[in-house]
Amino acid sequence: CQGPGVCRSGRKEMALRCAASLAAGRQPRRPRLPRSAREGTVRWSSAAKASAVKINEKASREKILTLESMNPQVKAVEYAVRGPIVLKAGEIEKELRKGIKKPFTEVIKANIGDAHAMGQRPITFLRQVVALCTYPNLLDSPSFPEDAKERARRILQGCGGNSLGSYSASQGINCIREDVASYIERRDGGVPADPDNIYLTTGASDGIATILKILVSGGGKSRTGVMIPIPQYPLYSAAISELDAIQVNYYLDEENCWALDVNELRRSLNEAKAYCNPKVLCIINPGNPTGQVQNRKCIEDVIHFAWEEKLFLLADEVYQDNVYSEGCQFHSFKKILYEMGPEYCNNVELASFHSTSKGYMGECGYRGGYMEVINLHPEIKGQLVKLLSVRLCPPVSGQAAMDIVVNPPIPGEESYSQFIKEKESVLNNLAKKAKLTEDMFNKVPGIHCNPLQGAMYAFPRIFIPSKAIEEAKAHKMAPDMFYCMKLLEETGICVVPGSGFGQREGTYHFRMTILPPVEKLKILLEKVKDFHIKFLEKYA
Repeated sequence: CQGPGVCRSGRKEMALRCAASLAAGRQPRRPRLPRSAREGTVRWSSAAKASAVKINEKASREKILTLESMNPQVKAVEYAVRGPIVLKAGEIEKELRKGIKKPFTEVIKANIGDAHAMGQRPITFLRQVVALCTYPNLLDSPSFPEDAKERARRILQGCGGNSLGSYSASQGINCIREDVASYIERRDGGVPADPDNIYLTTGASDGIATILKILVSGGGKSRTGVMIPIPQYPLYSAAISELDAIQVNYYLDEENCWALDVNELRRSLNEAKAYCNPKVLCIINPGNPTGQVQNRKCIEDVIHFAWEEKLFLLADEVYQDNVYSEGCQFHSFKKILYEMGPEYCNNVELASFHSTSKGYMGECGYRGGYMEVINLHPEIKGQLVKLLSVRLCPPVSGQAAMDIVVNPPIPGEESYSQFIKEKESVLNNLAKKAKLTEDMFNKVPGIHCNPLQGAMYAFPRIFIPSKAIEEAKAHKMAPDMFYCMKLLEETGICVVPGSGFGQREGTYHFRMTILPPVEKLKILLEKVKDFHIKFLEKYA
C-alpha cells in the first residue's frame, strides 16, 4: 500500500482501510496477491504480449559494425593460403568425422608450409633449449646435454627475473640480437652486422608488415607504391591492401624458370609512376610460391636498379636454408650489397627477414623471426622502435627458438653430431621430394612444372579447357579455383589456386607444398594425375 488514494487494490474500501491504519500508526495488511503471482508466474494478456514484442523490436537496434561501416581496407584484404578452399576442406573434415561417405578417407592439406603438421619431427636441440628455458628446474636434470643448458642459461640471464614469461625489450632480448648479428657475419663471410640493426619479430610476417607500415605515406598520385613479384606470397598483397598502399606488380619469367628480369622491373616502375610513387621493391628469395633461387648476377642487377631508382629494398629470405638444385646457391642481399662497394652499401636502404618457421626447423607455431635493417635514417630508427614498442615485444619463447637457429651446436659440442644428422636428413628429404614432384607433374598431360630449385612448394601450370572455364564463370569462380575445388571434393587434396598468388592473364596454376612424407606425397601426386586426366576428358 502507498497511502490514501493510491492503493493498488483499486477498491475504495481498501483505500479507506489503509488510510485508517496509517492514522492509527499501524502497518496496513497487504492485499492477497493472485495465485499466479504468488507462484512466480505472470499471465500475459494478448495486448500485453503485443506491447512487449514492440518494445523488443525497439530494443534490437541496428549493429554499429556492419560490412558497410567496417574499415574498407580490412574488407579488401585477401589471404588465399587460408581462403575459401581451406574453409571448404574444414567442412569436409567435419563430414568425414560424422561418417559421411566420400571417395577418400582423409583431407590432405597441401595448402600451407606447416612442416610439423605434415609429420616432420622437431629438431631435438632446439626443443631441448626451449624446454629448459620454459621450465628452468630441468637445468638440474642429467637428461639434457650441457651445451643446451649453457644456451638456456644465457637466454634466461637476458630475461627479466630470469623468466621466459617476462616482457623483453621491444627490439628483442639483447644477447639473442648479438647471436643473430654473429650468425649473419658467419653466413656472409665476415660482412659486419650490428646488433643494434637487428629487430626480433613475431615471425618474418610481423617484420615485413611493420616496415611497410612505416614506409607508406602520401595521397593520390603521391601514394606509396610497393613493387611485388607476381606470383607473390599473399602476405604482401594483404598488407598493401590493409595499409591502403598501391600494389605495383612485376612478373617473374615462367618460361625462364621464374627468373627476375630487371627490364620487367623497369617496365613496371615506369608504368606505376603515372598513378603512384613507387618507393619499395620486395624480393622473395628463394621464391614463394615459385621456388626459384636467384643467382648472384640477378641480385647485383636488382641492387643496382634499387640504387638507381632510389627504392627501399625488402629481401624476404626465410627459405635461405632450402636450396636443392645443383648449381644453385643462396646469396643474401646484404652480402652482395657490401661486395658491390661503398657507393651501394652505404646508401641502399635494405630490410632483410628470416624466420624459425621454414628452413630445416619448421617451427611455425613459435612465431620466431628477425629483421636486419641497414642504412636507416637515425630519426626513422627511433620511429621504428616506437612503432615496435606499441606491441610491447615478440613472443619470448619464439625469440629463444630463433636463437637456436642462429646459434646451433658447433663441431666439438656434445649435441653437434645429432643436430647435423637431423638437419641434413630434413633438407636431403626435401630435395628428394622436390625432384620427385617436378618429375611426376611433368609426366602428366596438361601440367608443366618448373624445377623446384628451393623453398618448399610446387607451382605447376595447368591447362584448363574452355568448357571448364565457362562452367567456372557460371559458378562465379576463377577457373583455377573451380579446378582446385573439384580436386578437393573428388580426392580430398587441398591446394591453393594460382589466382590467389597472381599470375599472367590466361595462365592457370596451383600451389602445393612438398612437405608430406614421401609415401603420402607419391599417393597425392598420383591422385592429382588421375584427377587431371579425368578433368581433361570431362571438359575437352
